[in-house]
Amino acid sequence: MADYPLKQRFVLDTSLFLSDEIREEGETMEAALVRLLDTLALAKLRLNISCYMPPSVHDELMVVLRNRDVGEETTAQLNTWVIRKHPSRFEVMIPAEVVSRFMREMSSRVDGGLRVAENAVRDAAEAGVADDAISDLRHDYRKTLRRGVVDSQEDFDLLVLARELDAGVVTEDTGIIDWAEDFGLRYLRGRDFPNLLNAYLDASFEA
Repeated sequence: MADYPLKQRFVLDTSLFLSDEIREEGETMEAALVRLLDTLALAKLRLNISCYMPPSVHDELMVVLRNRDVGEETTAQLNTWVIRKHPSRFEVMIPAEVVSRFMREMSSRVDGGLRVAENAVRDAAEAGVADDAISDLRHDYRKTLRRGVVDSQEDFDLLVLARELDAGVVTEDTGIIDWAEDFGLRYLRGRDFPNLLNAYLDASFEA
């Protein structure tokens, strides 16, 4: 792994910024985001705590923020205090057991997805309500195949970058948390991240 002259590093997932759990009562999403970014800035300047995000995750987050009418000043602040870095995919080694588990799990999930599809077709044939059956199929199929598994480039980039930097993963995604354990990574739920930073800052002021 590369030796970075930084005290504490975190790789941030999109779910951190979108979680209702980081909002105070009556607070808008943008107000919560601004408050979080102010805390990140202070943690960086006072404690040299650095936060990273793969470009793929950053792009995903920017689309969501634009769709929710988050202001340019807020996104500019995010771009100032959250470092964008591509993971070194050719340098980071992943244990063969992790890859093997992923293949076994996906094979099992595909089989489960097929059973969901078969049941939906039978239900539609019996009830004659194809539209409802298709809607239920989409929901159940997605739940069977995707929940609790790393299933996107963004998720994978997040894990690889955290492994490269020996950083903690900050996310609300249970699938990423499960795989962070297999990658041997520290992780923290997004809802707990602001309190952690504030605890670090309070301790630094008391020192």
